[in-house]
Amino acid sequence: MNITNTAVLVTGANRGLGRALVEEALRRGAKQVYAGTRKPLAHSDRRVTPLTLDVTNAVQIQEAVEKVESLDILINNAGVALYDDLTDRAALEQHLAVNLFGTHGMSQAFLPALTRSRGAIVNVLSLAALAPLPIIPAYSISKAAAFSLTQSLRALWAARGVSVHAVLAGGIDTDMSRGAYIPKSSPESVARGILEGLENGEEEIFPDPSSASMAESWHSGAAKALEREFAALLNGTAVGA
Repeated sequence: MNITNTAVLVTGANRGLGRALVEEALRRGAKQVYAGTRKPLAHSDRRVTPLTLDVTNAVQIQEAVEKVESLDILINNAGVALYDDLTDRAALEQHLAVNLFGTHGMSQAFLPALTRSRGAIVNVLSLAALAPLPIIPAYSISKAAAFSLTQSLRALWAARGVSVHAVLAGGIDTDMSRGAYIPKSSPESVARGILEGLENGEEEIFPDPSSASMAESWHSGAAKALEREFAALLNGTAVGA
């Protein structure tokens, strides 16, 4: 996947990593970048088309589908992260609504366009998808679920020519993580790492120093091997055979 001359859609594009992804896609020569935001957005580059898009709103998702003429890359970046202790079910449901079902809804809605272009989906997740961060457990649960979704769609949609990638990022210096005292990378450097990983065809993208140290062990580990083994069942071998 080469970003040059592609059409890219980024959700959560108004600030932080989303805004950095829009700028990095432009820098790499994208011909069209759709910037999905919940509030109106203005951009000086003519290649940027703002979309009013709340990923939990099915009507707005469908309106976005109708406005996007063609699409090569969908970056599901929109997300929510709130501090909680799992005593409030509503907080967990809010995280799942955005981080899991929002990603699922966007992916399903744009699947026809991505099938036509033999394109790619990039789901921005977190190292918390692999091990929960106790200060934000509802977020961690939602990202773990979104990672399983990513792996499932990867297997199911491979025959359509659509590749599905997971971004397993460490701390990013954005408003969302302002109160977390952990090592953080700039949104700009993480955006570069994400699109570089996509261009390199990496199924799991570890785009920053905190996450990159895990890349080799993940790619050669038992969990990745098991994913490939289970995905092969789609070729007709029954589970347990």
